[in-house]
Amino acid sequence: MKFVAGLTCHLCGATYPAEASWVCTDCLGPLEVSYDYAAVRGAISRSAIESRPPSLWRYLELLPVHEPRTGFHSGFTPLVRATRLARELGLSELYLKDDSVNHPTFSYKDRVVSVAATRAVELGFQVLGCASTGNLAGSVAAHAARLGLPCYVFIPHDLEPAKVLGAAIYQPHVVAVDGNYDDVNRLCTQIADRYGWGFANINLRAYYAEGAKTMGFEIAEQLGWRFPDHVVSPVAGGTLLPRIYKAFRELRDVGLVSGTLPKIHAAQPAGSAPVIKALEAGLEFPEPVKPDTVAKSLAIGNPADGFQVVRVVKESGAAGAMATDDEILDAVQLLARTEGIFTEPAGGTTLAVTRTLIRRGVIKPNDSVVVCITGNGYKTADVMFDRVAVPTRIGRGLADFERALGARVAQQAAAARA
Repeated sequence: MKFVAGLTCHLCGATYPAEASWVCTDCLGPLEVSYDYAAVRGAISRSAIESRPPSLWRYLELLPVHEPRTGFHSGFTPLVRATRLARELGLSELYLKDDSVNHPTFSYKDRVVSVAATRAVELGFQVLGCASTGNLAGSVAAHAARLGLPCYVFIPHDLEPAKVLGAAIYQPHVVAVDGNYDDVNRLCTQIADRYGWGFANINLRAYYAEGAKTMGFEIAEQLGWRFPDHVVSPVAGGTLLPRIYKAFRELRDVGLVSGTLPKIHAAQPAGSAPVIKALEAGLEFPEPVKPDTVAKSLAIGNPADGFQVVRVVKESGAAGAMATDDEILDAVQLLARTEGIFTEPAGGTTLAVTRTLIRRGVIKPNDSVVVCITGNGYKTADVMFDRVAVPTRIGRGLADFERALGARVAQQAAAARA
């Protein structure tokens, strides 16, 4: 925390101490952590970072905590060089930032919760909670268990069963609200105010958001301390995309990376695309929508940081696009078939939008591209049941297998002739 200057309002620039504040009292704008970058520049180096354990905490000088309390194995997920997928898409340099294997709950949310939960302890909160579309619930519950904190997670009533189980296994109090995420979020805002509990993505949001920066830090480090030309990020509440850009700016400001900042593109499902619609309409602030999409983790109709996403997309010279449910599920299959990575529909959304941006000429064949894969497909496996082949059932003998094999070969040959 010695490098933290305080909290700053995104809208009016008012400053506040780095306490349990989350909204500007002057204009009701969201608050963001600011740093003394001159001091950080004198204290940080590539070699120091590279010598540290492979977790998000290797960038501690640019994170708003005194001392990590959880998340010691979170972050520093693989940056996969996707050569087979690149060939199919017509690209020469494509990478997947694969948070589907993040620890401990297999989504990018372990980054933001590691920071928010640590700061919650430092600020003296006695209960940790969240409003969630699924992945955050599991992560908050897991990190609260690690810290021994009582935990309440609030979810929409129709959340995927695997994600409900993924939170409930840590024995928090799971509350299913009869409504969508925006209804859940409103209720949690009231509860945070009434009971003084620490909600990771509400009254701890300024600190929570800083955890998302670590994805950007890692991308640059794993590329050999350089920036890609493009990053494609999913957009739900809007936390991730602006903080990846902030991470790149900070790396340049403290002298760790030089060069032109990447274009950061926004990806949303067509059934929940307030940011993309705002970009298309030339609006500064997204107008709320009612979500209806297979990508439930992106089903936030009124994103808290939506205006920041719009601002960053424009500032970085990037674009945004939406994908239909069929395009999303097609992309989930494409990623699995070419790179052996099973992502949830949020990752399918980023890949589907990447294909659209290539088709539109926004991304050129020789550009370097990073696609953010933020969650694991095993949590949402039910959406793919109708898209995979049923097992071939045979008897117990070799002859049974050979008959089935012959039938398959003949079927493939007929398909090739068609």
